[in-house]
Amino acid sequence: MKKIAITGAAGNLGGLLANGLKDRGVFLNLLIHNKDVDEELKKRDNVSVYKIDLAEEDTLDESLQGVDTIVHFAGVLFKANPEKFLPTTNTRYFKNLLNAAIRQNVKRVILISFPHVEGESFPERPAKGVLSGNPESMHAKTRLEEEKLLFHYGDKYQFEAVSLRVGMVYGKGILMIDAAQWFAKYWLLGVWREFTYIHLISKDDFVEATIAACLKPDIRGIYHIGDDGMQTLQEFLDDITRYKGHRKPWRMPVWMIMTAARCFEFFSKVFNTRSPLTVDFIKIGMVSYYGDTSRMREELLPTLKYQTYRKGMELF
Repeated sequence: MKKIAITGAAGNLGGLLANGLKDRGVFLNLLIHNKDVDEELKKRDNVSVYKIDLAEEDTLDESLQGVDTIVHFAGVLFKANPEKFLPTTNTRYFKNLLNAAIRQNVKRVILISFPHVEGESFPERPAKGVLSGNPESMHAKTRLEEEKLLFHYGDKYQFEAVSLRVGMVYGKGILMIDAAQWFAKYWLLGVWREFTYIHLISKDDFVEATIAACLKPDIRGIYHIGDDGMQTLQEFLDDITRYKGHRKPWRMPVWMIMTAARCFEFFSKVFNTRSPLTVDFIKIGMVSYYGDTSRMREELLPTLKYQTYRKGMELF
């Protein structure tokens, strides 16, 4: 049986993948830092949980022994001043993971990325899967550096390097979606007026595409993970909030949203709490993104369960 390691396994998407893989005839090494995984997962014979610290490379080797594939989710979000820590928590920590993977002869490393790394893209001009982008936000810049590291190491050490550039994952239980619904319930959700195209993927199809990337042979390179829908962020938020009986988002000037983000960041910095909104989140959020999913459909997931978010409304 294959052995798959998941970093950030206690997180939102990492937990979804772990639950999706638990009955697929594989061993799972779930790598966590502070937050723990579900008790149901810990009780399974094919699941092992390891507490690791990506800042300390020597904590990784035991968790990667005998591992065939790594899926890397782990990262730091919802914290003030991301431009100060992301070059470390994204790039340097990922390099530590790659070094440990090489020592343990891991055959495939999958990085969960996003289309923003190529800069702005649209349905009529989708991101194509190149490493020559020039994104503005620090989240996208550092993720692009991770991709470059991944493919450099893959070429040098001859393992299968895979980047899954995932669109916005939707469905109940996804933190960003649940937060939007909570704010909308209390008439607090706002969005900028300028239309922003987004590429979406249901949580079910995201899991199936990622499982395919783990289990299918000869998978390597960049894959955009998204559905067939073409929509803006504004119409998506309008539709899902009304579906739940909440008020659709206020249309707000960008300066007002930026001011709110700076206030959240200041509070986070002073009181050492999570910041649900940062200036860099707004920067990346205002960039239209849409990826060419032809490789995904050919090699990973030929048939989607939900072709558009409107067909996947039951997930909310």
